[in-house]
Amino acid sequence: MRATWIIAKKELKGYFDSLIAYVMIILFLGFSGFFTWLYGSDIFLVGQASLRTFFSIAYWTLFFFIPALTMKSIAEEKRSGAIELLLTKPVTDWQLITGKFLANLLIIVIALLLTVVYVITLSNIGNIDLGAIFLGYFGLVLMSATYIAIGIFTSSLTNNQIVAFLFALLIGLFFHIIFGVLANASTGWLGGLFSYLNLNTHFESISRGVLDTKDLIYFLSIMFVGLYLSVINLAKRNLN
Repeated sequence: MRATWIIAKKELKGYFDSLIAYVMIILFLGFSGFFTWLYGSDIFLVGQASLRTFFSIAYWTLFFFIPALTMKSIAEEKRSGAIELLLTKPVTDWQLITGKFLANLLIIVIALLLTVVYVITLSNIGNIDLGAIFLGYFGLVLMSATYIAIGIFTSSLTNNQIVAFLFALLIGLFFHIIFGVLANASTGWLGGLFSYLNLNTHFESISRGVLDTKDLIYFLSIMFVGLYLSVINLAKRNLN
């Protein structure tokens, strides 16, 4: 665990030193703030003390931002050859991958924590359901962690950041949209399967204030598979 945390801190420092973290956080706050409070929002027009609009905007904003954040996780170090030097140190493949995963997730959590001001503002507008808001944020964290795992996996496949970014978006599109479209076009067990694979099905359930075990299993399973496949790709270096 200590090695994982050391890698995470190193990765975080790299993100902030290169301004990537600042740019990502500022863009996220800009997009989410504009569309939540100024454009198409139901908060002031209808007077609803709800963050449903924010959760919907963040759901899409993070979908595009996370692949851009994770694309360099492994790809850049493979390109520069730094990955071989790093892996000569007393650190396992799992520790390296989970450290990078944790660093990316912490950036997302920091960005979301900065939007707590939205909750404070809403509390001055009317009565708010803190339980539903907490689960909405929790749903965004789970979704982000899922796409981070996918992004790290695609980054481990190549030494080209752009390829990693596009591949992560492609895989993400299936969970974000395509499985949902297939679910609506299918019936029976196949429709049920596509519906279960559709990430929005689980995110909507949690953001409505319902925490179900099957939703947690869904997110945790994809996270584990993404990280496990990343470790396998790193292990292949020993076979080359």
